[in-house]
Formats: sequence, C-alpha cells, structure tokens
Amino acid sequence: MRSALLILLTFTFALVHGAEASTFANPIAEGADPWVVRHGDHYYWCSSGTNRSIVISRSDRLTSLGEKHVVWRAPATGPHSREVWAPELHHLDGHWYVYVGASDGKNANHRTIVLESATDDPLSAYAFKAELYTGDHLDTKADNRWAIDATILEHKGRRYVIWSGWEDTRDEQWLYIATLANPWTVSSNRVRLAANGDFLWERVDEKLTGRGLAEAPEVLTRNGRVFVTYSCSGSWQPSYKLGMLTLAPDGDPMNPAAWTKGPQPVFQSDEKTFGVGHNCFVTSPDGREDWLVYHSKVNRSNGWQRTLRLQPFRWNADGTPNFGSPVPAGTLLPVPSGQRNLTRTGGDFREEFRSGLAAWDYYGHVQYCIVAPGEVQLGRPDGELVNAFRSGEKLILRDRTWADARFATRLRVTPGGKPAGLLFRAAQPAVGRQAQRAYFAAIAADPARVVLSYLDGSTTTELASAPLTLDAAQPHTLEVTALGDKLTVTVDGKPALTATDAHLTTGLAGLRIDDGAAVFESFSVAPLAR
Repeated sequence: MRSALLILLTFTFALVHGAEASTFANPIAEGADPWVVRHGDHYYWCSSGTNRSIVISRSDRLTSLGEKHVVWRAPATGPHSREVWAPELHHLDGHWYVYVGASDGKNANHRTIVLESATDDPLSAYAFKAELYTGDHLDTKADNRWAIDATILEHKGRRYVIWSGWEDTRDEQWLYIATLANPWTVSSNRVRLAANGDFLWERVDEKLTGRGLAEAPEVLTRNGRVFVTYSCSGSWQPSYKLGMLTLAPDGDPMNPAAWTKGPQPVFQSDEKTFGVGHNCFVTSPDGREDWLVYHSKVNRSNGWQRTLRLQPFRWNADGTPNFGSPVPAGTLLPVPSGQRNLTRTGGDFREEFRSGLAAWDYYGHVQYCIVAPGEVQLGRPDGELVNAFRSGEKLILRDRTWADARFATRLRVTPGGKPAGLLFRAAQPAVGRQAQRAYFAAIAADPARVVLSYLDGSTTTELASAPLTLDAAQPHTLEVTALGDKLTVTVDGKPALTATDAHLTTGLAGLRIDDGAAVFESFSVAPLAR
C-alpha cells in the first residue's frame, strides 16, 4: 500500500512541477556497497576502483555521483594490494579517513586498513595509516582476524568501530565492535554483537542448513537512539536483505545484551527488486529528509552484478525507522528536498572534455568512464574489471533540454564494438541498456554501419540503418539534425540516413555506448528554428 501511494504521489508531483526538473529514476549508477556523506554543499561518494584503488566522487546533488577522483592506489604487492572492498569515508578529528577491507589476493587474508587524507579536503591524497587490530589479544596483537565492512559509531563521547569478521579461520561472518583510541587504533578486544543466524531469513539460502551471515553494519542515530542495520543471507543471492539491531536506552554498545535484534527484516526484496543490501544513510541537501542508499541485484541469478539506488524513508511513531519497500526501477521519484535541478531550454553548447565532467551526469560503473585531457572513454575493451556486466553506459548533459537542434560528436569506436554515439530528446535516464526514453544515433564497428533507434524505456526500435566504410582507428564525426519529426544523420559530413518519427519532441542530450568502448573527443548542440 505504501509503495503504491508513493508512486501515485510521485507522478502527481511530476505532473505539477515538471518531470525533468524535479524527479529522477533508479538505478543511478552501476556498482555495489554504496557509501556517501554530505559535507558542505556537496556529496562525496566513496567506492573501490577495480578492487585496486579508492575513488571519491563529488557531486552537488544526491542523485548523481559526479566527478570521480582516484585518491589512493593499492601497492603492487603485499598484504593490502588486492581485493579492496567496500570503503567508507569518515571525517574525524580534522582529517578524512577511509576504512576499507584489503588482502593479498586471498579472501582469507582480508584485514581492515585505515587511510588518512593529507588535508581537510576530502579529495586530497590519502596514505596508508594503519591496519586495525580486529582480534582477541590486544595486548600482544596476536592472531589478527579477517575483517571487512568497518564503520564508525560515535556515542556519548566515545568512538567505536563495528565490522564484519570471522571468529577464527573459518568463513563465518559475525558482527563485532571495539573501542577506538584514535581513528586508526583499536583500544579493546573485540566483542561479538549478536548471533548471525537466529532466523532463517539471516541464513544463506534462507535454510537451516545455510550458515548465518552478517555483514555491512551501518549506524543510524536519531534523538539519542542508536540503530545498526546489517546485511544478511548471501550478497550473491536475491535473498540479500537488511536486519536491524537496536541499542537499549543508556545501553553500553560494548555489551551484547544491550542490543536487541528485530525478528523480521527491515528492508527486503519484492517481486521487482531483489538482492537489496549493503546500505548507508544520508540526508537531503536541506537536511529535512532521510534517505536510504543501497544496492540491488541486476537479476535473480546468483552473482555480484549490482546497481545503486536511493529512496527516502520515514520514522514510526515509536521512533524506529521505516524503510518501506524497494521502489521499482524506472519509477519517477521527487528529487531530495533542497536539491536544485535547474533544467532550462539549452542554447548553443560545446564540450571538448578539457575540464572534467562537472556539467554531466554519468550512468554506469565508475570503472567504465575514463577521463583524459581532450577526451572521455566510455566502456573498457580490456583490463581488470570488477565484473563483465554492461549497462549501456551514458553521459547526460545536466540541466538542459532541446527540441529542434543539431547534435554532433567526434568519436573513435572500438574495433568489434557495438553502437556508440548520440542520445537526444532523452528523458528519465537511469542505469540500464533500456533505461531511458530517447533517440539514439550511433556508429557500430562490426559490422560497420550507422543506425538510428528509438528507445521507449523497455525496448529498442530501429528506425533506419545504413552500411559504412569505417576506419575504426580514426575519429569520425557523427551529426544529427532533429527538426520536428524529421531526423537526419550524417557521418563525416556525408548524408547517411533519414527517418520520420514523432514519439519524442524535446529532452536531454548526451553520449551513449551499447557495449564495448568508444572515445569521445567532443560534443556540441546548436538549436535550430523551424
């Protein structure tokens, strides 16, 4: 009932205020284990880059990750050189600290390390500070134990670290807590917060034979109360979900008896959205709304192909959070309160990618958007990738719409690659190959051709196509003239194809690839008058 009401209110809001300026759709990015903090006028997203680096992206709005900055790279060898997982960014004692799990390439050797910023700027360089001791012998530091997903709790003047760890050398994940002397030094032996398999819904496969699994603890506080959500069942399974622990009033966080586990999940899959978990919490730009940020699976098969989503949540009369149900992909939601989306009719625009991507929103995985002076590459033809999932990566020029205009890009396509080119008259962009309503004019390398398509949000309809003589090693200029319902495409100044279609009359514009990779050297729009 609540989800249906939310959707109804969403569409009412969109009709009254204008869908493009005031709404957004999930998923907002490809990836997993989201962590975002609001600081000043910006949001800072912290993520792992190809499991070998830490990436912090800064954005002026919660619904877009913004420009990425690689702030730390793992060493070539050693105990913290591989499997860099689920980083979190925290501002403590005048510095920024990243807490992240890392190993030497063997999962059993995962430990939590702390990286410290050079300055008070979240985007400054980070250096290795320490490996946290997460075992049972603080006096000797013997038998440091497996630890990932560390987060920070500050409560009544004391600071704690909470994480997911192994009791010994067995792959069994429990939630642990310890006190901190400073951001990089544990000052107590660990304490296990709760059992990891009290309920079937906490167990892998949701069966008694499945092991209990608790990870990704996240702290939520309000009016002096402390809640810790955690993810359970298997992260690779559609049954991944959130449970919650509640600290008793005046309870000692180091006392397991002070924590109460809820008997039911607080956020779980439904028929359209599944594998929801590893969340974080953040507020809207004006601080009036609370938002849940989480990842979900792309499909119901076991695996780690995931996308990032966000939605507001409310509070019950008893002071506990009510996260509701996952909002289906593609549903228009009002943007966070206080977020400024200034969509306007665009004039002339030209981009040669010499000053980053501040004017753009990117829908894809952090590893598939590579910016260099004078060009931007979408997709990667090779290299170390987190996974092989491809989602039709797209860059959308934010806050501008056009009706009749000439759209152009200069691009190099990857040999053997699928279509890459221009999106125009676009609406409702999100992560996914079909996640936009738009026209798509593209060059494909294998077979070499130019193609014009209409995408309605769920299917692609080819409007026209023609063969090309294409040198994939050289850049080519792709241009579209959209005048009313007449769409004309040229390649390198030569007419390639025309089509007549009246589905879309105005919208956003940008760049897109269907698969493979392409390098874009420029993008321009010039309005036309009928």
